[in-house]
Amino acid sequence: MNDEPSWDVYRSFAAVLREHSLSAAARALGLTQPSVARHVAALEQAVGGALFVRSPRGLSPTDRALSLRPHAEALVAAATALRRAGTGSPDAPEGVVRVSASQAVGVWHLPPILAALRRAYPRLAVELSLSDSVDDLLQRHADVAVRMVEPAQQALVARRVGAVRLGLHAHRDYLARRGTPATAADLRDHDLIGPDTETAFTRAAAARWLPGLDRAAFALRTDSDAAHVAAIAAGFGIGICQTAVARRDPALVRVLPQALDVALPLWIVMHEDLRGGARYRAVFDALADGLAQVVAADRAITAPG
Repeated sequence: MNDEPSWDVYRSFAAVLREHSLSAAARALGLTQPSVARHVAALEQAVGGALFVRSPRGLSPTDRALSLRPHAEALVAAATALRRAGTGSPDAPEGVVRVSASQAVGVWHLPPILAALRRAYPRLAVELSLSDSVDDLLQRHADVAVRMVEPAQQALVARRVGAVRLGLHAHRDYLARRGTPATAADLRDHDLIGPDTETAFTRAAAARWLPGLDRAAFALRTDSDAAHVAAIAAGFGIGICQTAVARRDPALVRVLPQALDVALPLWIVMHEDLRGGARYRAVFDALADGLAQVVAADRAITAPG
């Protein structure tokens, strides 16, 4: 007799981990709550222990469940990738390709590139996953990724297309009201916009370019790049923005370019097993060419001075 739990058991377990409740997991999967509960119970029996405990926030995973999480997520990612791979023809740019990118790149740079890609290949569909975490291409959480760090994993095809530049910006009405800072030290007298969660970049900025400026100095704290730039455009204060993005709004003014001028590299990456697929190569090349044009245009205009 085969006592190995079915695929549905693992899928339900991963959904409960993600949604923190049986009912929410059932809705996400299109199943009934009793079905999801039976799947979780079957997995608990198979592994010999409880996987969830009830808490005020819903179902909380036990240490046993957390140890199983990466394996369950890998199974879900592999199954999703299998379904994507089964769409369309392997010899033509058609079917589904999942693209991973940061919020900033996905919101401001990819839409026109993807629109042109769709016009060129109308049978090609793109799933766009926006996250500032680095998706694991080896486990097929995405097919093609745009990254701002050099890929360290083996078995990846990668192309560097240049770098996007970051600088401090403010709305001209804010500067007319509060004055333009002449030195980095003057920023202490301004309303600053920054991230809510400390990151490696914010620590580097405080240490290398803007000494003394940390989370406590920010008058507005948000981890959303879109909200950050919207606050700058609304005249809230001074914040960091890509120069290519700020240039789209004539009312945004760059301040202290000598104090902060950072280049973040752009890499297009995919698993080497996919490079023979027409759909993946079409998306890879379109992203590389389109973002290279963005970088070239920004480099031609932006000159710190």
